[in-house]
This record gives sequence, C-alpha cells and structure tokens, in this order.
Amino acid sequence: MSRIDAKFADLSNAGTKAFVAYIMAGDPDFDTTLDVMRGLPAAGVDVIELGLPFTDPMADGPTIQLAGQRALAGGMTLARTLELAERFREDDQDTPIVLMGYYNPIYSRGVDRFLTEARQAGIDGLIIVDLPPEEDSELCLPAQAAGLNFIRLATPTTDDKRLPQVLRNTSGFVYYVSITGITGSAEPQASDVAPEVARIKSATDLPVIVGFGVNTPEKSRAIAEIADGVVVGSAIVGKIVAGEPVEDVLSFVKSLADGAHSG
Repeated sequence: MSRIDAKFADLSNAGTKAFVAYIMAGDPDFDTTLDVMRGLPAAGVDVIELGLPFTDPMADGPTIQLAGQRALAGGMTLARTLELAERFREDDQDTPIVLMGYYNPIYSRGVDRFLTEARQAGIDGLIIVDLPPEEDSELCLPAQAAGLNFIRLATPTTDDKRLPQVLRNTSGFVYYVSITGITGSAEPQASDVAPEVARIKSATDLPVIVGFGVNTPEKSRAIAEIADGVVVGSAIVGKIVAGEPVEDVLSFVKSLADGAHSG
C-alpha cells in the first residue's frame, strides 16, 4: 500500500474528505518552497502536489505558467525538484507527495533513472498531464512497477466511451478537471461537477478528487461535499507569487483545508 492509498484509507475511515495542495517547485526559490512545503501538513494538507517546472505547460493558466518560468529562471531543475522532496522527507515520512508536470523533463533524464531517483527522494505518485493512456508503456506501467501511483486526469469532455481507457492503469486517485480550460481560468459549479463525479465513481473504486478553479474555503467545502476531496493550486501559488510571508500563505491554506474537511 502506497502512502497515497494509506492516506485515503485513513480519511475514509474517519469520514473526512481530502485536501490536496499544489505548489510550484522553486518559486520564488528553493528555500521558500521547502519552508512552505514543510508547513503544509500542519495546515491540514493531506496530499502535496509538487509542480515540476516546464517551459510549455499546456494545461496551466497564467499564474502557474509564470511561477514555472520564474522557477526555471532561478535554476530549478528536475534534480532540484526531487531534492526538495528528499529534504521534506527528512522530517515527514507520512504525507504523500505527487509530482505533477509534463513528460519532456522525465524523458530527457531517462525513465529508469528518473523512477529510481523519484523513489529514493520519497515521491509517491505522478500526474503527467501530456501522456494519454495510449502511451502507458512510456511511463505509467514502469512507474507502477516501481511502486509509484500513476494518477490520471478526467475532464468534462471525457465521455463514457473514453472513460474506461482513462481509468485503465490509473491508481491512487482520479483527478477530475472541473472545467474545460486551463488552471485558474474559471470557477467550477458544484451543481455541474456533481453528476460528473458520480459518473466516474460508478466506474471505479478510486477516490475522485476535483481541481481547477477552486480558490476560496466556501468553494472548497462545496466541491468536497460532492467529491472525495479537492485540489487547490493557482490560488495558493498566487499568494506565494505576491510575496506574502510563509505563515500567511499557510494560514490561507489552512482555511481551504478546513473548508474541504468540513465538506
């Protein structure tokens, strides 16, 4: 059982929904990212999504795109991103870490080398936005053989014909993208999301976590009421981008986590 599986089992036993927080590795710098990351569990975060900066992030809106560009300009690399996870693991062996990004940096490093390093660093799962199910042999299957969960995205355009392919070989949880757009570009409505979550849950036993566009405690609560949990990324990254002190960022995260947990 992976840390992700164990976390969702614990949440289910407690009757609590999950709160997942996304941050961009290296924005504004390595040390600040590590400080925020170390504070996330105490702020109520159940799973950490660690963004891997990339030059062409097709799914991300301006906030996360610019965060990635700043991180790259500051010298952030795949190796340094894994180092962040490794440093975090010095003090926390329980909180799951999901690396979220795009395939090019992994391909460039070499899949076998990357998977070995990711496991050693304490990564538990991968969300690789631009690898569809047709390319499972590239990374998904090797990752699962190495003991990492491979988490797939489902969207409002994932119809009943496509859904079984998306769910095949998916593990950990299903990430439902609540809007037809990029991160941070629109606000999801629980009334629109609820039937889609129910449709996915009828086809899988995996938890369904909803993200894209959630930016307040109230919205976090509303989405958590109809899903197994909620992801917030752009709103948190925006606080970091604005230069807010780490303690203020974590206070905002706690408000979002409290919203999700109350759902």
